Order: sequence, then structure tokens, then C-alpha cells
Amino acid sequence: MHHFSINKSVQVLLFLFLLIAGLYYAKAFLVPVAFAALFSMLLLPVCVWLQQRGVTKALAVLLSVLVLVGFFAGILWLLTWQVSDLAQNAGSIEENVNKKIAELHQYISKTFGISPKKQQAFIKGQQESSSSGSMQALATGVLAGIGSFLTNTLIILVYMFLFLYFRNHLKKFILQLLPREGSAETGEVIENCRAVAQKYLTGLALMIACLWVMYAIGFSIVGIKGAIFFAILCGLLEVVPFVGNLAGNAITIVMAIAQGGSMNMVVGILITYAVVQFIQTYLLEPLVVGSEVNINPLFTIMGIVVAELVWGVPGMVLVIPFLGITKIICDHVDGLKPYGFLLGVEKKGKKRKVAAAGAG
Repeated sequence: MHHFSINKSVQVLLFLFLLIAGLYYAKAFLVPVAFAALFSMLLLPVCVWLQQRGVTKALAVLLSVLVLVGFFAGILWLLTWQVSDLAQNAGSIEENVNKKIAELHQYISKTFGISPKKQQAFIKGQQESSSSGSMQALATGVLAGIGSFLTNTLIILVYMFLFLYFRNHLKKFILQLLPREGSAETGEVIENCRAVAQKYLTGLALMIACLWVMYAIGFSIVGIKGAIFFAILCGLLEVVPFVGNLAGNAITIVMAIAQGGSMNMVVGILITYAVVQFIQTYLLEPLVVGSEVNINPLFTIMGIVVAELVWGVPGMVLVIPFLGITKIICDHVDGLKPYGFLLGVEKKGKKRKVAAAGAG
């Protein structure tokens, strides 16, 4: 019995190791496919709605994809508009930054006895030693990143069109892989997976819109220039769980200081962040997102860490909905039900029953 248990544990660990290795080395292929699959699940109701009103399948799929493109184009336009407003104050921001740098030089000089001239000479020497190669590498990296982003965006759009167009064919393929007597349950699992992804993404979009409004109000009260831009930035970074909100508010604090803001402004940003987080955690998430992706917080954090190591930032964005889909699959497969239980959160009613049984 112990021998069997050890063998089973080794098999599970070996499977996880091979799975993570495969995901890591196939990142360039799998990341666009994963994003396309999620967005396709989100757009499926739009596509079905258009077809029910007499639109041909190909045109309905194309219009659905264009709806998503238009949504992201609108967000990009809004960000560009706000950046252009911030650019008008670039002169005053540069003046404030130079003033803060001068104050930092004076602080280092008084604290450590290093004169401002020696500090500038050291910085200049570092810049000269690394400027020629670093600037070229930076420019090459930026151009490569833009090219890769545009290429992946195009690939995702093509995959989305094909996933939506051939969705029935793909569903029939999955049903043919499994025994015919379990086809009804398999269809239910597929529908539940689609519903979880769709509800999570729509809930996340609604929550981001609410965050935009709350951050815009809070930052405007605090007096930050370009409050709407930083509100949009903090809201969009919510797609990266845990880390995104902190990063957005850290950027806002740095820019507030660069604009010449006082410590009162920094405290105001921190208070805004705390209030928004409280409202988000106890009101928005239960009402807007709900419990569609009911994953144990422990495995949520572990999943985010592993996803970042394997796929980087895209992995952190994708991991929560795919954990929810994995849990649904595990809950419907007898051999995987313990893993579904491990990933999920035990309901209070069940917990009381277990406690009563243990007491008896």
C-alpha cells in the first residue's frame, strides 16, 4: 500500500515537472493561444447573438473580434489623450526632478561626507562606461519588444477568429476523445469552463471600470496632475493580481513627487489606495466578480509565482482563470477530485458537517 502511494506521488511530481518544463519551452506558442482561447470564450455570446439575428457565421465572428479590438483601441486612445496632457507639463516636472536630485545630493553630502562634485563625477564615469553599449541595447530591446507585441497581437486575433469559427468542430473533437456514455457530462464541463472564463473576464472588466472611477475621484481630491491617467493606469494593472495595484500606486507616488507634491499628497495617495482596496475586497469582488473562480488563496499565490517564473507577466494575467478551469475539470473527473478539493475553498456548510462528524 505504501509502495503504491509513493509510486503515485512520484508520478504526480514527474507529471508536474514535465508540464512546467513543456509550458516554459513552448511559451512563444502557448501564450497567444491561451489569450485567444480566453477572449474567444468571452466573445462567444456576442457571436451567438449576432448569428441568431441572421448574420452569417463568418461575419458574426469578424464583428465579434472587431468589438474587442475597438474596446482596446478606445482604452489606448484614452491613455494617449491623457499622456499628451501630461506632456504639456514636462518642463515643470523636469524642473522638480532636478530640484529633488539636488536635495538628494545635499543629503548624501551631509550624511556620508561625499561632496556633490564627487557624486556627479562618479555618476558621469558610470554613464560613460556603459552608455555606448547600454543605449544601443536599450533601443534594440524596445524595437524588438514592439515588434514582438504587434506580431503576437496579430496572431491572437487570427486564433480568436479561428477558435470562434470552428468552435463546434473543436467541441465535437473533445467529445469524441471520451466515452460516449459520458458525453453529456463532458458537454457540461465544457460549458462550465466557458462560463467561468466569461464571468471572470466580464467581472474583471466591470471591476476595473469601478476602480477607474474611484481612483479618479481620490486622485483628483488629492490634487495630482493627470489624475485620470493614473486612475486608468492603476485600474488596468489590476489584471496582474496582487502586484498590479501596488505597482500602479507606486508609479503614482513617484510621479506626484516629480510634480512637486508634498508628503501630504503622498499620504493622500496611500489613503486613497487603502480605501479603494477595502471597497474592492469587501464590496466589488463579491458583487461584481463573485465566486466564479473560487480558488484557495494559498494556491492562487503559488500559481501566480509559478506562472511568473514560467510565462512572465502574461502568465500572471492568465493564471487565475485557468486555475478556475482546472478546478472544474478536476471536480468532474473521479481520479482528480481530491486535487479539485485542494484547489478550492471549503464551504462553511460543509465545514460544519465535517466538524460535527469529527466530534461524533
